[in-house]
Amino acid sequence: MLDIAKLFSVLTLIFYLLRKKFRIGSVLLAASALLAAAYLMSPRSIAVGIGAAVTNQVTINLTLSLTLIRVIELILRENNILRGMMEASRSLFRKRKLIIISMPLLIGMLPSLGGAYFSAPMVEESTKGLNISKEEKGFINFWFRHPWEFTLPLYPGILLASAISGMELRALILSNLIYAVTMLLTGFIFSMKGTTGTIDTARVSREGLLSFLPITSIILLVILFNIELQMALLLLSVALFLYYRYSPPRIFSAIRHGLSLDVVLLILGVMLFKELMETTGAVNNIGELLLSWGVPITPLLVILPFISGLLTGVTVGFVSSTFPLLMHLMPGFPAGAISLAFASGFIGVLMSPVHVCLVLTREYFSADMWGIYRKILPACAILFVVAVIEYIILR
Repeated sequence: MLDIAKLFSVLTLIFYLLRKKFRIGSVLLAASALLAAAYLMSPRSIAVGIGAAVTNQVTINLTLSLTLIRVIELILRENNILRGMMEASRSLFRKRKLIIISMPLLIGMLPSLGGAYFSAPMVEESTKGLNISKEEKGFINFWFRHPWEFTLPLYPGILLASAISGMELRALILSNLIYAVTMLLTGFIFSMKGTTGTIDTARVSREGLLSFLPITSIILLVILFNIELQMALLLLSVALFLYYRYSPPRIFSAIRHGLSLDVVLLILGVMLFKELMETTGAVNNIGELLLSWGVPITPLLVILPFISGLLTGVTVGFVSSTFPLLMHLMPGFPAGAISLAFASGFIGVLMSPVHVCLVLTREYFSADMWGIYRKILPACAILFVVAVIEYIILR
């Protein structure tokens, strides 16, 4: 019971500080300090946690990726490539809503923690002149990049869920397909209500199609050639510098723009919080508590993955921490149970205040976090109802 009280106080602090518009990096560092104090962590344990967070390969890769994304975004904006992409999208899709969601959907195919920061300026560009709030733009950028994680085997979460549960990957993808469709539908329900009609434009030009080359090159490098995202971004940055003949001073200026202190603090805050969550064993303690209370297995299929997803903000996190336990509790782990557990955990990830995509989106648009949550929460509620219905049917 004490673990629940401690974690509730930490989440309350996070939501309160975010509501007061503190920078998310500072918020998560404060939450990490409260977490360490609540669990009476020794100075040595805290130092080890900080060292692990700073030297974690994910921290390094994410810092490099976000820095390069900011560099590339600056180059594309300075050379009117972003505008060219939006004009080409208008010619290709014509319907306003499809134009707006095209970039989050496209870039969402990349299993990248920093992808939301890449699509954000394109959502901003495509919504110019429309009566769409910063919070709605944030919801669009965040929500429409995530249907892929239910079904795309490029994402490690679904691969890990299949491996741990023993459920055939194809079967798990088919079970999760309804969730991806539901996400798309709820995205349209809770955003772009006043955005209607089509755009009459000329046929897309050769230059317009070529404007997509930077984005498609990254996707091809990552998906087809299995190159890590940060290396693909580095190759693209160098190519763009050479193509547009940037002088050394302009290159230095672009890199300085990319290496933002806010971004570094944000990443350190997220990684330190996750590191301390693992060190304290908070999620496992709650799981053991619920088991000691004799909670039936079906609610545990929802509660344990949801809590883990909410606290870690990462799909791999809730799968790795709860699926082995659930398999032990439910021998055979039927298909309906696996799908419900995955959906519940991912709903927790979507709602998590430490979900990197949500954090980056909120930061880019300078949006009110609660304003984004006002759309995320009802959309997640519908997603959960669909998951329960599928569970009942498959059972």
